[in-house]
Amino acid sequence: MKQGAQDSAGTTGGGIPRFPSAGGAVRVPRQPQAADVRRERDTPVADVRRERDTPVADGARGEHTHCERPVPPPRPVVRRSSVRGQIVDALRTALVGGELRPGEVYSAPALGERFGVSATPVREAMQQLALEGAVEVVPNRGFRVVERDARELAELAEVRALIEVPVLLRLACTVPVERWAELRPLAEATVRAASSGCRATYAETDRAFHRAMLSLAGNEQLVQTAEDLHRRAQWPLVGGSGRPTRAGLVADAAQHTALLDALIARETDAVQLLVREHFAAAC
Repeated sequence: MKQGAQDSAGTTGGGIPRFPSAGGAVRVPRQPQAADVRRERDTPVADVRRERDTPVADGARGEHTHCERPVPPPRPVVRRSSVRGQIVDALRTALVGGELRPGEVYSAPALGERFGVSATPVREAMQQLALEGAVEVVPNRGFRVVERDARELAELAEVRALIEVPVLLRLACTVPVERWAELRPLAEATVRAASSGCRATYAETDRAFHRAMLSLAGNEQLVQTAEDLHRRAQWPLVGGSGRPTRAGLVADAAQHTALLDALIARETDAVQLLVREHFAAAC
């Protein structure tokens, strides 16, 4: 009986030996539950290993924080100046200033050498100008500056008047006087640019003034459409004809200040006359 008791303590009924712990009690390994199996199956291997190897405080067991992944800190916003955008602006300036002549073909590598960049951003910039109608693609050669005549210029002025005149007349009756007064620096900038005689500088300040006035309508689509038409109206004509003189620029800028004075004074009749004269002069 004594030997039988020893046998029963040392083996299981099926003859499998038991290994008692130091205290004499038998420790049965915990069997994995279905939830644990699913968790380890769906958790990446690296996370499972990290969980097993990381010591856990006694008070933290059972809280299942192992599935909570830390939220990464927000990435800093990297702002880079666009080479393509800079080249687009430079090409627009060259167009308005007459450096790029209508009918001439310009290659991207040659322009890239001129601006100190590779041909790729120049080619992308020229594609943008092609979408705007300033240039056209010449296969295996480059881009040709579009040749325009006085009729096209008059058509652009007519379309601009159809869009801007009604809007400005409506704004003249609704926009507070102080809002018009805020545009005074922009009008004065056109006067200074006109006095310098630089067509490219005047073109930029001219668009800025008109854009600011139309922005008071709160219609971004209107502003973008009007500015696109305005920009196209500033491109040179065939043979340099129709290119504004310094006196013409000064007269055009003077209409800006006169129009702003009428808007601030609430003189709607004068506003209507000045607006129509302004666009008629562009034809």
